[in-house]
Amino acid sequence: MTDENTKIRKYTTNMDACCAVEREVDRVLSKFGSINEHASRVLAELVSYIESLKLELETAPEGHELTSVQNDLLKQAMVKVKETVSRLATDHRDLHSTVSKVGKAIDRNFTADFAVTSRDDVFADTDKINLLNQVIYQHFCRQGMQDVASELAQEAAIKTEYSSGEPFTELNHILESLKTKDVEPALAWATAHHDNLEAQHSSLEFKLHRLKFIELLKQGAAHQTEAISYARTHFGQFVHRHEKDIQTLMGMLLFVPNGISSSPYSSMLDNELWVEIYEVFTRDACHLLGVSVDSPLATCVNAGCTAIPALLNIKQVMMQRQVTGIWNGKDELPIEIDLGTDKRYHSMFACPILRQQSTESNPPMRLLCGHVISKDALNKLCNGNKMKCPYCPVEQSPTDARLIFF
Repeated sequence: MTDENTKIRKYTTNMDACCAVEREVDRVLSKFGSINEHASRVLAELVSYIESLKLELETAPEGHELTSVQNDLLKQAMVKVKETVSRLATDHRDLHSTVSKVGKAIDRNFTADFAVTSRDDVFADTDKINLLNQVIYQHFCRQGMQDVASELAQEAAIKTEYSSGEPFTELNHILESLKTKDVEPALAWATAHHDNLEAQHSSLEFKLHRLKFIELLKQGAAHQTEAISYARTHFGQFVHRHEKDIQTLMGMLLFVPNGISSSPYSSMLDNELWVEIYEVFTRDACHLLGVSVDSPLATCVNAGCTAIPALLNIKQVMMQRQVTGIWNGKDELPIEIDLGTDKRYHSMFACPILRQQSTESNPPMRLLCGHVISKDALNKLCNGNKMKCPYCPVEQSPTDARLIFF
């Protein structure tokens, strides 16, 4: 219950901070709207007034000298222009003052100094800086920004293979084509890597052919024969794994003359199939290349953004209690931060005896009886050359325990 109340208080505090900033933003927008409306109206009236004076002067006969009344009108027009410009400048300054209050509200309601959660010594040596540059280089390659990656490699003296960015350039080109519903580049790639895709039991190639077949059916009865020929040529190799899907595609042929959109197979025309193929291609292509689906740099940045609120809170508490050295003196974080199951890349083992997560210096050890405990727990349970398993009555020698890897 205490943890739940803490979460509620944090949520309420964050919402209050957001609402405070939002109120300042609303004031800016409201003031900007009123100033814009006022300026538009005043300028329109001023332009109309000047246009009328201009027309009156243009219609005057040649050699006409301005009368005292016309001189007064011109002087009044000049004064009116200067006053209008001055008022608009004043309004602009007032608006700038209101905008600056938004920044002050953000500084007042949110922590601006994120540097307190970082460690300057992490990238202090040259080797680590080079590693960071390589990660950034790979990120640019993955995004298809080969020109930026090449410039970075040159300026940072990164040693890379000449063709290291070519696979990502090709994959980005294919993904851009899929966004425009063009399957040809993806089909060519999948056909070229057919054996490797089959080895990893990928359904990518079949789903690309399925989309190509559906696109032919959407063109109407005139292309029905072409669609049948396409199915005979390409679907035979996938029958053993996608028999039901192929049966569904063949059933669509019956409704081509009257339109598939009004048939029981209308769902096959949804845009979801294109969203799915984009995700499937990205996943299977990255798996084939031996790289992660998401950029390591983007993953680290997103994980940091998720974790930083909790780190800022614990840092503030530690500073208040004057125990900041506890954090700086160790590699691990002072609290556990859950980034979600999608951010778990390695198996974890927690010792059931000491309730500690295993590390390189304290790895999991398998006993003869099959139970697993940490190395530290094993050492503490030893009594000479014998020990008793804490879960069963089997006695054994500590030297019989074996290091295991998950």
